[in-house]
Amino acid sequence: MSSNPTARKRGGGVPIPLIEILSMNYKLIQNIVLVLFLWRWTRKAYYQLKGRGIFGSTFDFYRYSRAWLYGAFFSLPGVKSKVQLRISEAKFKLEKKYVPSGPVVERHLELPKDGWGVDKVREELGKLHEMKHTMWEDGRVSGAVYHGGEELIKLQTEAFGMFTVSNPIHPDVFPAVRKMEAEVVAMVLALFNAPDGAAGASTSGGTESILMACLSARNKAYQERGVTEPEMIIPDTAHAAFLKAGEYFKIKVHLVSCPPPSYKVRISSVSALINPNTVILVGSAPNYPHGIIDDISALSRLAHKKRIPLHVDCCLGSFLVPYLAIAGFDTEPFDFKLKGVTSISCDTHKYGFAPKGNSTILYRDKKLREYQYFVTPNWPGGVYGSPSIAGSRPGALIAGCWASMMSTGEDGYISACHKIVGAAKIIEDAIRTHEDLSTDLHVIGRPLVSVVAFSSRTLDIYAVSDAMTAKGWHLNALQNPPAIHVAVTLPIVEVVEQLLGDLKEVLQDVNERDRKAVAEGKGKRSLASGDASALYGVAGSLPDKTIVKELAKAFLDTLYKA
Repeated sequence: MSSNPTARKRGGGVPIPLIEILSMNYKLIQNIVLVLFLWRWTRKAYYQLKGRGIFGSTFDFYRYSRAWLYGAFFSLPGVKSKVQLRISEAKFKLEKKYVPSGPVVERHLELPKDGWGVDKVREELGKLHEMKHTMWEDGRVSGAVYHGGEELIKLQTEAFGMFTVSNPIHPDVFPAVRKMEAEVVAMVLALFNAPDGAAGASTSGGTESILMACLSARNKAYQERGVTEPEMIIPDTAHAAFLKAGEYFKIKVHLVSCPPPSYKVRISSVSALINPNTVILVGSAPNYPHGIIDDISALSRLAHKKRIPLHVDCCLGSFLVPYLAIAGFDTEPFDFKLKGVTSISCDTHKYGFAPKGNSTILYRDKKLREYQYFVTPNWPGGVYGSPSIAGSRPGALIAGCWASMMSTGEDGYISACHKIVGAAKIIEDAIRTHEDLSTDLHVIGRPLVSVVAFSSRTLDIYAVSDAMTAKGWHLNALQNPPAIHVAVTLPIVEVVEQLLGDLKEVLQDVNERDRKAVAEGKGKRSLASGDASALYGVAGSLPDKTIVKELAKAFLDTLYKA
C-alpha cells in the first residue's frame, strides 16, 4: 500500500496524489489572480483613454515624467544644498515681514505668573488693534473682509456677548442657539430655491462646507454602489478645498480645463471622464480666480442623466448671486431649480456679512445630509453623533450670523448687490474701454458677480501686482494664466475711482521701467522683484513644485512663530 496520500482516483481508477491536486488548484488561483489583475488595469487604461484620449494621456505621462526628472535633479547633493539655501533665505524674509522684532516688541511666550487686570488687558488689546496693517478699513483689500457696516459689527458684538459660552453640541442646555442655527439653514435653503424635503447644516467656513459635500458623495457612492476607489471631476478653476477633500478623503481628483474665451469648464471633457467610480461633479457660481459662473445648466443635465451628484460651489457668490436678477444684472441658472443640482455651499460670512466662521452646506434631500454625519454608538462616553467635522462649536458665531441676516434682510442684501456688483462692473468696463487701461490689460472671461480678473499681454502682470502693493493695495495674484483679481466688497465700493487711478499710474510706471530696461539690454522680468513676482515666477517656471510647496510650508510655519 502506497504511503502517498490521495484524494480521489483518475478515470481508470489510478489514485491522484494530493500534491498534484494542490498544484492544479495553485495554478488555477494563479490564473484567476492574473485575470483579475489584467481586468483591473485594462479597465483603468480604458477609462484613462476614454477620459483623456491618446494625446491627453501622452501629455499627462510627459508632464509627470518631466516633473519627476526635475525633482530628481533638485535632489542631487550639490543642487539640493543650493536649493535649501535659497529656501532658507526666503524663510528669513517671510519671518522678517510677518513676525514683529526689535527691543520694543514685548513677547508673551508663557502665562503671566499673576493674571493681568482688566484694564491692562484692554490697554494691550488697544495696542494690538493699532498694529500696522493693510488698511482694509479704507477699501484697499480685495476680498478678505466682507464688512457689513459699523452698526452691524456692534450688533454682532452684542450677540457674541449674550452667547459667549454657548455650544450647539448641547441643545438642551442652549436651546436658543439650536433654534437660531436651524433658522439660518432654513433661510439659506429658501434663498437657493430648495425643494420640499431639502436639508442643510452650518459649518465653520466654505472649506468645511465643500469637504462635507465631498464626504457625503463619497459615502453615498460606497453605501449605494459599493464604490471603493472614488473619483470626482472638477474644473481646474474650482476652489482648492476640493483638492483638500480629495487628499483627506482619498478621492481621486480629475481636473478639467476651463479654456478661453469663456473660461468655463469644458462639458465634453467632464462627460468623457465619467466612469463607474465617479462620485461627484462640481461647478462654481462663481469661481474664485476669475469670477466666472460655470455652465451649471449643462452640468445639471449631465449629472441627472448619469445619476451622479452635482455640487455647486456658491461660497463666493453667497448672498449676491441669488439677487443678481432682482438687482437688474445678468445672471445664469445655478441653484436647486436645476434638477441635477444635489448640493450647494454658501458662505454666510462673505456677502451675508456674518462674522467669520460661518457657512452652510445645503442638500436636495435629508438622506444626502445623513451621509456626512458621524455617529458612534459604542463609545464609553455615550452615544456620540456630530453633523460635521467639529464637535464643540461656538454658539456665539451662530448668534452673530442670525443677527446679521435678520438685521440686513432681503432689502439690505439687494441694496448691497446693487453697490458691489455695480462697482465690479465699473472696474470691468474701465479695463475694457479706457485706453490707458485697455492698451495693456484685458479682462478674463465675462464675470457676472463681484470678482474681476485681468491679465496683460504686454507687461509682467506680477510687476503690476507688486507696484499696486507698494501703493498700499492688497490685490490677489493668480497663476495659470498669470493675472490679478479684485474681489469687490462694500469698503472697495467707496474707493473704486482711486483704485482705477492708481492702476493707471502703475501701468505708466511699469511701461516706463520696461522701456528703460530694454534700452539698457535688460529683460522686462528682471524688474519683477516683489513678493508676487518671486513666488509665481518660481511656480510658473518649474515643472516640479517641491520648491513652491516648501515656500508655502515656510509661510504656514511663520504663522505660528511667536
